[in-house]
Amino acid sequence: MKIGIISDTHGHEMAWAHACERFFQGADLILHAGDVLYHGPRNPMKADYNPAGLVQRINACEIPVIIAKGNCDSSVDASCLELPIEAPYAYVVLEGKRIIVTHGDAVMTDAEKDAMARHLKADLFISGHIHQTVLEKRGDTVFLNPGSAALSKRADGRNTVATLENGKIRIFDIDTKDVLMELDI
Repeated sequence: MKIGIISDTHGHEMAWAHACERFFQGADLILHAGDVLYHGPRNPMKADYNPAGLVQRINACEIPVIIAKGNCDSSVDASCLELPIEAPYAYVVLEGKRIIVTHGDAVMTDAEKDAMARHLKADLFISGHIHQTVLEKRGDTVFLNPGSAALSKRADGRNTVATLENGKIRIFDIDTKDVLMELDI
């Protein structure tokens, strides 16, 4: 099974398009950790900011998409999508693995994430919000933040996405396709 993992697209159509074309081909599922359409007042608006185009691409996506609600996801935005935005988190079980997808604005600290992961018996805990990559195992849970596909806050400025395939999580630079981090789950 192959899963595409993305977060913080913030209305940037080509970030989604590049992720799907370069990394999510043949995926069985895409998990989006929120902040789908709106760019937010603190974020720069880039040339590919096109929430209407992004809506069309997500709605036309042949791969099932599950989205967790981000702090920038409004009910107006959600009404344009033909799939629900799950709040406050999405809970997915695939091949016996429990996966939690949350944006991360309501569970910011590692202690809060650890507690939620323990309570829900998560094997994989996915969050977004901070626009930086995280990939680490704490206890029985792997914690993943795929970073932002459009508006990175990494020191090197790389926009990123992740995949889970054959028991391995990889975080990629969306432009160069470099593998930046990887971990067996």
